[in-house]
Amino acid sequence: MAASLAMPIVPVAALRAQPVVVQQVGSKPAADTLRNPPVLRNISSRPHTVEVNIVAAPARISVLPGRLTDVYAYNGSIPGPTLEAREGDRVIIHFRNELPEATTVHWHGVHLPANMDGSPFDPVPPGGHYDYIFNIPRGTAGTYWYHPHPDGRSEYQAAMGLFGAFIVRAANDPIATLPEKLLVLSDNRFRPDGSIEFADSNSTQSNIDMENGREGNVLFVNGQVMPSIVIRKGEVQRWRVVNASAARVYRLAIPGQVLLHVGSDDGLFEHAVEKNDIVVANSERVELLVRGTGKPGSDVELMDLPYDRYMPQTRPADWNTSRALLDLHYSDRVMPAPVTLPTTFRVVPALDTATATVTRTVVLSQGMINGHTMDMSRVDMQASVGATEIWDVENVVGMDHPFHLHGFQFQVIDRNGVPEPFRSWKDVVNIPKHEAVRFIVRYADFPGKWMFHCHILAHEDHGMMAVLQVR
Repeated sequence: MAASLAMPIVPVAALRAQPVVVQQVGSKPAADTLRNPPVLRNISSRPHTVEVNIVAAPARISVLPGRLTDVYAYNGSIPGPTLEAREGDRVIIHFRNELPEATTVHWHGVHLPANMDGSPFDPVPPGGHYDYIFNIPRGTAGTYWYHPHPDGRSEYQAAMGLFGAFIVRAANDPIATLPEKLLVLSDNRFRPDGSIEFADSNSTQSNIDMENGREGNVLFVNGQVMPSIVIRKGEVQRWRVVNASAARVYRLAIPGQVLLHVGSDDGLFEHAVEKNDIVVANSERVELLVRGTGKPGSDVELMDLPYDRYMPQTRPADWNTSRALLDLHYSDRVMPAPVTLPTTFRVVPALDTATATVTRTVVLSQGMINGHTMDMSRVDMQASVGATEIWDVENVVGMDHPFHLHGFQFQVIDRNGVPEPFRSWKDVVNIPKHEAVRFIVRYADFPGKWMFHCHILAHEDHGMMAVLQVR
């Protein structure tokens, strides 16, 4: 059953103070300036097999206009090339490390064997190589990503440029015919000569970076500053958004438009959810439907609105400043026919809380989980294959912590005791300051050691991480 998208635009009170820039028809390009990252070439001729080569290496590329910057890059680009596969595919990634230091490639959110996860337990030395081989389970279509996860160096390597998108497609995707945009969000800091800036270890800024996580004052979409997207009148576009920033939380909004939130980390919802704005914590992903409802020839900006995730002592002075991420140009071209959407995107089966045999309490404090910092030789929790558990994750400090569980997707039950309004599959959940979230997870298969941690990369690197062993 399908429903028309011909719905009125609801005024967005929170955005009334944001300027909407209107320009004359023809003042903007007729095509996008947003560039999609290259897609990795499948070198396999076998059916249902995706086989690719990825190399992490130093590079010197133009990150800022008119300047060259020394970076780390996957296959020479930032973001790295997009890996695309379909449910049921066998994926073979031949990875080679040409960096001057050890690294890994973590396939963030993907359900796969523990020795294929790219965790700190499986470092690839300089000059080394590793074949990541795994199958994509049915029912896991979604927007994932990949990034380094070496012990103690994740923030540095990501800031140097190592991150990329991983899209898993479904054969029965109900919105596969919509025009699709991939938006990989990142930020960085630079010196005047264009080199990437890291704070001196004994400086005040270094202490702030350790507390807040490293934020940059230059915001990128697919490695570009303020690109543009063109949308026709009546058109509906599907935007896959990846927050690849090391710490920054984005609060996304388009002035004058209500967003349709149709998916999160691990795939589509059952039904669309209308949002005036949406918070995307670092490492989270969202899928949005954006509509061509503006006046033909006009322009509006995708905004990053203020969001206070900080400790009061280290809150940036400009935290409450709105920032533009890209320009959305409403074309004077018109779609030939109205766009319709299904009323149900997919079925999300509920994990039954009555089947949970364990309820775990996980306390996030300043730099620690359950009072401990990370020890690679210690197992912090043990579970059994096939078990279903409830995790009660409590944030007892005055800043947000985005919580990531490797290997297994979960469903949020409630936040501060308030039931989650709809089901979805997640692998990251943001825990705001002094709040708590409960989720349910089932360890269907794949024994091994799995990480769980705060995904502010500075916190992860400095020990806000622990180990779950599934036997």
